[in-house]
Amino acid sequence: MKDKLNDIKLRNKLIFAFIFVVFVPVVIVGGYLTNELRKLALDDAKQEAETNMERVTERTMEVLKIPFYISNNLIYDQRLMQVVKTDYKKPYDVVLSYREFHVFHNYRQIYHNEIKHIKFYTENDTLLNNWQIIPVNNQIANTDWYKTAINGNGFARWLHLEDDTNHQHNYLSYIRKIDFVDFETKGVLVIQLKPSVFNLILSQESQPIMLVDEENHIISSNQREYIGNNLHSVIDANILTGNKKGVFQGIVGGKATHIFVNPIQLEGSLNQLKLISIIEDESIAKNANMFRNLGLIVVIFSFCIALLFIYYLSKVLTKRLSTLSHQINKIGNGNFNTHIFIDGKDEIGQLSKHLNIMVTNIKQLLHEVYESNRQKTLLERKQNEIKFKMMASQINPHFLFNSLESIRMKANIKGDKEIARIVKLLGKLMRNSIEVGSRNVKLSSEMEVVKSYLEIQKFRHGDRLNYEMIVDDAALDIPIPPLIIQPLVENAVIHGVENNQSGGSVLVKAVVSEAKLIVSVSDNGTGISVQKRQEIYQVLNEVEEKEGTRIGLRNVHQRLQLTYGNETGLTIQSNEHEGTKVSFFIPIKEGLG
Repeated sequence: MKDKLNDIKLRNKLIFAFIFVVFVPVVIVGGYLTNELRKLALDDAKQEAETNMERVTERTMEVLKIPFYISNNLIYDQRLMQVVKTDYKKPYDVVLSYREFHVFHNYRQIYHNEIKHIKFYTENDTLLNNWQIIPVNNQIANTDWYKTAINGNGFARWLHLEDDTNHQHNYLSYIRKIDFVDFETKGVLVIQLKPSVFNLILSQESQPIMLVDEENHIISSNQREYIGNNLHSVIDANILTGNKKGVFQGIVGGKATHIFVNPIQLEGSLNQLKLISIIEDESIAKNANMFRNLGLIVVIFSFCIALLFIYYLSKVLTKRLSTLSHQINKIGNGNFNTHIFIDGKDEIGQLSKHLNIMVTNIKQLLHEVYESNRQKTLLERKQNEIKFKMMASQINPHFLFNSLESIRMKANIKGDKEIARIVKLLGKLMRNSIEVGSRNVKLSSEMEVVKSYLEIQKFRHGDRLNYEMIVDDAALDIPIPPLIIQPLVENAVIHGVENNQSGGSVLVKAVVSEAKLIVSVSDNGTGISVQKRQEIYQVLNEVEEKEGTRIGLRNVHQRLQLTYGNETGLTIQSNEHEGTKVSFFIPIKEGLG
């Protein structure tokens, strides 16, 4: 019986035990718990979000009540009435009256954290505009907000208005018509609230939350990118039914999201504001750690119970497997001197025999691979060092001789400080070429070399050469291989300016985009045909260097690929008679740029 049992395929034994003892109960219990725990997590997150919304609503209401109380006091303020009703004969009388009127200033002092401006618009055209009391002109009278206030019958409205004194800023404004019945005069009170007070309230919330007006303008948010935008740019506002309080589901940023809406309606106001909080469903699930841990404990407990049963069954069925497993563990820990022998004709018996052969082969193969890799690594390192030194040491004598000849001839004609400057730049350029090593340099240092080169060429060619350098500030400290841009600029000058009778221009650009430093050198020269461009690409990727090839471009191309991988290298964009653009990118490591 024992021998027959050993001859049965091990797969059939373990599949039977796993399906009926472990897999079925774990799947049933785990699936049920996962579903129930998700429901609990959603309910708990909703309740917490609603509690947070109520807290934020109360704090926001405290701020919004301040303009309401101030407006109620100003309706009966005799000092304001006196200023507004008086028919002034001279501007000086207005100035004296304003000097004695401190009501608005006092309120701003009391509520300096909440109030930005208090303004009163009046139809008394004998007053002067001091940005607190403002006579109404035709322009103001024709604005929508002023008409709305005049027709509001004393009820207030909340509007997101542009500031008269600073048109670049909008403020949440409390607008209310003030009637002085005894004096048969009226005006419109505008109280502007500081955005910072709402930003402070909302910044204390962990989930994205916004304060929105009736026109769906986002007045304040703990997400800076939302402020000033329309609610439609963040979520589909159509899913929010009217101005009702509730919880809605929608898609925000391509992710399923719960949207919590809490309207804010103040006494005496015709319109209302809304607090809107958005919580991703994924975030809700992540925050339910307690429930997840509870489910994990239950699943582990169920698994352990099942494991006891399968252990009892497998003790008879897999005793030989345990022996084999013990020997395999020794091999897994690096002990290749072990010998495995298990009797039987089933898979375990066959496996033990082949495993002994495999262990012997692995020992021999590891030794061979180790020696091969050691030799290969040493060879590649030496080759790369030689290639880099050869590439970095190359210099174009044609440029050097032409530059020196131009300086000599100009020095014979006239002597001025320009000669000294060009000689200094040339010396700096030569020193940089001589001192270059295998270490990376900052982009700012490389750009100084490029600028020195272009200044020398500008000296040679005069008005025939124009150049421009555009470099992101964020890119200046990024490390790059030395002498990686200057050969591209040299190529652009030679083929874009020197070969063009009318001269030309060169543009050097370095920008940071999507964790990459992108560098490009463009000229407006004669351009390159499609066939010629294909020939250049073939030369760039040749393993062996040939005489007469574009050594500078080839060196830059291969240095980039040696340093950053084959996905980098030079890209050439050009059409005949339309100029040429040579560019490359360097991946930015985390913490740089």
